[in-house]
Amino acid sequence: MPKYSFQNDYSEGAHPRILEALVSSNLTQEIGYSEDRYCLSATEKIHKALGNPDVDIHFVSGGTQANLLVMSSCMRPFESVIAVESGHICVHETGAVEATGHKVHTVKGKDGKVTTNEIQAVVDEHYFEHMVKPRVVYISQSTEVGTIYSAAELREISALCKKLGLILFMDGARLGAALSSARADLDLKETCSLVDALYIGGTKNGALIGEAIVINNPALKPDFRYCIKQRGALLAKGRLLGIQFDVLFNDNLFYDLARHANLMAERLTRGMFAQGYNFLTDSPTNQIFPILPNDVIAKLREDYLFYDWAKMDTTHTAVRLVTSWATPIETIDEFLKDLKILS
Repeated sequence: MPKYSFQNDYSEGAHPRILEALVSSNLTQEIGYSEDRYCLSATEKIHKALGNPDVDIHFVSGGTQANLLVMSSCMRPFESVIAVESGHICVHETGAVEATGHKVHTVKGKDGKVTTNEIQAVVDEHYFEHMVKPRVVYISQSTEVGTIYSAAELREISALCKKLGLILFMDGARLGAALSSARADLDLKETCSLVDALYIGGTKNGALIGEAIVINNPALKPDFRYCIKQRGALLAKGRLLGIQFDVLFNDNLFYDLARHANLMAERLTRGMFAQGYNFLTDSPTNQIFPILPNDVIAKLREDYLFYDWAKMDTTHTAVRLVTSWATPIETIDEFLKDLKILS
């Protein structure tokens, strides 16, 4: 058995406070389909956190589901999506968006982030009815390589999307990690105000399952529940999602869990850097990408689980190490000790 898995931030179940709430509410009878008192309470708390009672909140079970629902609902058949080539919808969602008939334009990006120049270039290249029409810009916060959009970057992208009539959608699977980063200069309130829609990730931040879709643009709100139902995402026992977000958005638990994951990654980064290792990206969140000799990677795999990310040369590979809300500090220190011995 491995000592620990650094493969992802959802290997554990759920935070004890969430499990306690699920157990204590187990025998209460509730209305179905996310119209129960727990979903309503969670919605009220998220409204408060956003500083905006007018946004629509919808609870669904997973991130791919959230991405698919939002983007498929706001595009006409001939419209398309712009995304960085490392984006989750381009790599790890089995072509879910493309399966709805919508093309995804991939751009190289910078540090895992889409740039305004790239957005403008795609729009300029698709200028008449013999081509698909770009409609949605997809971004992730934090990105697939652990980086985050600064306030200046997100404001610039938001302004361009408004100018070009594009919908800006944010994948927030690890939004908690981004907002809790020591380098973050955006809060949840401003983030929401700069996008047309986003989702707040629970699965990767202490929940059993669950994401909260937030729709800010009034034009995207009508009939969205029809879309949820048609794609099999409107849970009869929606209370299971509402209870979890009701707990996460009580007493700053959502941010506390994300902050712990970030701190563990930071400790891991400092320790590996002190041993002379470099990194593929400068990540301030809970995903880090150290570059290691292949023989060291092979030895580490005897005790730890993690993914290879990018081959650097014939003898070195960048791996991905992910910490979670539940990662013990002792595990970080033991990993660093083992690495030092192997090195």
